[in-house]
This record gives sequence, C-alpha cells and structure tokens, in this order.
Amino acid sequence: MCEDDHAGIGRRAVFVTGAAAALTLATVSFASAAGGTGSRTRTVRGTLPPGSPDFVYVPVEVPRGVRELHVAYTYDRPAVPAGTQGNALDIGLFDEQGTDLGGRGFRGWSGGARTEFFVRADAATPGYLPGPVRAGTWHIALGPYTVAPQGLSYEITITLTHGEPDEAPRPVYPPERAKGRGRAWYRGDCHLHSEYSDGRYTLAEIAELARAAGLDFINSSEHNTHSAHAHWADLAGDDLLILLGEEVTTRNGHVVALGTDPGTFVDWRYRARDNRFGRFARQIRRAGGLVVPAHPHATCIGCNWKFGFGEADAVEVWNGAYTPDDEVALADWDGMLVASVRDGRRDWIPAMGSSDSHRSPDVIGRPQTVVLADDLTREAIQEGIRAGRSYVAESSKVTLSLTASGGRGEHAGIGERLRVAADTPVTVRLEVTGAPRCTVRLVTDQGVLFTGDPLPVSGAGVVEWRTTASYAAYVRAEVRHEAAAGPLPGALAAFTNPVFLGS
Repeated sequence: MCEDDHAGIGRRAVFVTGAAAALTLATVSFASAAGGTGSRTRTVRGTLPPGSPDFVYVPVEVPRGVRELHVAYTYDRPAVPAGTQGNALDIGLFDEQGTDLGGRGFRGWSGGARTEFFVRADAATPGYLPGPVRAGTWHIALGPYTVAPQGLSYEITITLTHGEPDEAPRPVYPPERAKGRGRAWYRGDCHLHSEYSDGRYTLAEIAELARAAGLDFINSSEHNTHSAHAHWADLAGDDLLILLGEEVTTRNGHVVALGTDPGTFVDWRYRARDNRFGRFARQIRRAGGLVVPAHPHATCIGCNWKFGFGEADAVEVWNGAYTPDDEVALADWDGMLVASVRDGRRDWIPAMGSSDSHRSPDVIGRPQTVVLADDLTREAIQEGIRAGRSYVAESSKVTLSLTASGGRGEHAGIGERLRVAADTPVTVRLEVTGAPRCTVRLVTDQGVLFTGDPLPVSGAGVVEWRTTASYAAYVRAEVRHEAAAGPLPGALAAFTNPVFLGS
C-alpha cells in the first residue's frame, strides 16, 4: 500500500527546544497492523526555502507490530551561479524516545552519505543502531546543510514492514588494553572515517591499513554517530588498540571525542551562539574521553572552529596532507602557547595530528601522533596526549627526540618542564631520523630562534642549541621539507609539543 502526503508551508510548526529553532512538519501516520505481515509505504514531498532551520523533523507515527523501518529520500540539485551554494540535505533518525538535545532517542545519522537506510532489532544500515522498532512517534531528521536560492525540494519514502522481530544482538566492544611495550612511544591516528559515516573504507580495511602504517592505536571517529563501536572488537589485537569515539560535527566546527566509553553518543545539534558546547564537552569527559577540536581553520562549510578552546584537552593542528589551513592552525596554536606563558599559566593545550582519512587515496597514518605512554592502554594513551608528551610525524619513518638539560643534570623531555633559574645555561638537543633533506627549526615564545642546515639524504641528524629560560620560555621543534619557491616554509614532516624552561 502506498499513499502520498504533500507537506506544505502551512502545515509546518516551529518548536524551540533550548537550542536552535527546529522545524517540525505534519505527522505521517500508518494504519495499525498488529499481528499482521507485509509492508506499508508513505511518501512525503516538500520544499525547504533558503534560511531554513538547521534541522527539520518529519514525525512518523509507528504502530505496534512493526519489524523494520526503511527510509529512502531524494532531493533536487538545481544549477546555481558560480560562488553560490547548491543543495545538500543530510538525514538521520530518532525513535519514540524523542528528539530532545542529548536525549536517548538517537537511532542514527548518515548525513549526506546515503540515500536510504533501515533499522530493525537485529541489524541496521551502517550509521544507524539496531534495536526494536517500538510503537510511538519517531522522527526523520533532515539537515538542510546548504539550500540553493531556488529552494530545496525533497521526497521521502517511508516503508514499515510488519512481523515478529529477530533477537537483538548483544554488543561486544574492543578491549581497552593491547600488549604494548611498557613505557614507550606509541603511534596513533585518532581521526578516521569508514562506511559507518561518510567514508568508503570498511573497518577491516582501516585496521589493515593502520597496521601497515606502523600504528599502535586508532580512534573510531564517525560523524555524529557511535554506530561503529560494536563492530570493532574482532579487529583489535595485541598489536592494535582501538579506542572508541565520535567526530561531533556541528555547523560551527568539528570536535573529536577521543576514547569515550563504548556506546557513548554525543549530540551535535547546536551552534556556538546556543551556548551548549560546554555541556557536551563535559559529557565527553564524564564518558572518559578527551575533547579535541578538529581542523580548526579548515575551509569547508561549517568546519571552522567557533567554540573557543576553553574546553579543549588537545587541538588537532595537522589534519591529513599538510595544507595552508594547517599552517594557520599551527601558528594559532603557537599563539596560544605564547599567551599561556605571558599570562603565567601552567595550563596549556597540546597539539595533535591525524589523517581524517575517508577513502583511497587518503593515507591512514598521515600524519600520526606519537605518544609517550606508560603502556598501550586507553587510559595511558589519553594521559600522554593530555600531558602533551607527544609529537606529530608524517609517517612511521620519522622519529624525533627533543630534550633540554641544565648544568647539574636537570633533564626534561617533550611536554615537560626543565626547572632551572632564568640565567642557567640550557642545552636543547634534537635527534631526527627518517627526514631526508628536511630542515630543522627550533621555535620559542620569541619566534624561530634556530634554523639548521638540511639534513643529509640518510634523513638522520642531531642538532644542539644553547639558550636560557630568560631567553626562551619554551622550545619546540619543527622538521620541514624543502620549501618551494617563495617566502613560505616547506610543509611539515614532523613537529613536537614544547619543552618548557624555567621554574
């Protein structure tokens, strides 16, 4: 049975739920078929004008006895003038528990990556959560990401299949510990995407490529869904720790929830002006995760970070292949280091790097964050990242060691503080391997104070530089490829978090 429902402007209502206004359309109803079999279909059509709210909800009244809910949708993509945004419509689903911000009703999100999805007790489309299709008012969530001047016309086809549900699977999650090497440097990529959001890699391909890249740990970070969490267990092993998280993808920037408890969902339906981010940053921490703003100066729509860094545990300075927006992010982060020194604060925000890989030819593990941790466990890796005991490298071929030492045996490494008097001579030593023809720069709160000659073709070298705490409040290292013609420095091969100097 197929019926048509045309959603007109006059049948819409606006509801304000404590965050941005959301548009709720007329309810789509299905006749009861308790105890029956077969399927019923309804089609909804409508047009969203430019300036539509971030989220538009289509209520669906689901009767008892439904085994599976299936949704397919299409929308028009009219030609637009150069420099004008065309149509892009995201989609997701909330069950009978409602659409409240941060509530329990979330059942999945695929953004613009899929044109159809299903949920039932025993299975669901990647991006969505399996579970019973209970009676009540469900909501299809539309996200008009961009709307053309002509408006966005859409068509949604909803199919309910009746019958007895299969048994829901019990989720199994990867362990929080791998074999490890005790206190050591561990390599990881904490920002990755698969078919469970808008990527093309399977989870098995990610695990295989991570191992090939020499990684010790990865973090599951699908856009606005935790649906992959229960599918990683068989891919973890003594040689690969798999952390669970989410890329919380708002309209005002993205943040990686790194290493949260299994099954943690973090809502994304707010903007900076709604003053809601702090609530969800605290939720990430309560769930055992780290808050890491991602690609803060990326140029894609909605990617530029607008929430500030007061809640950040670390910041993703280098994202994928090194580009000008990474250079801006690096400079911005260095400015935050300078501000912490200027203000006499002991707290500072460490930098990270991740691949943000989605599909071939994206390179998993370019770049990677190399963390000094007590063991290869969720807790130890997070503690090392939070403390800034890490550096970022373009591949597993590159290794760095940055230390500072005083005249009486004082010693500090990356992310640590060398406690010496302001005028005590300090020796800074950088050891590099795997960076042929690259140039070493030492950067302080006063700027770049040392630039070395290019490293030999072997890629290995040692640099020593002498300073005092009064001259340099911190020292960090950059290893850069040969620059192209022009005044800009070459792309990064690696960089470190700082060593701080002074009492």
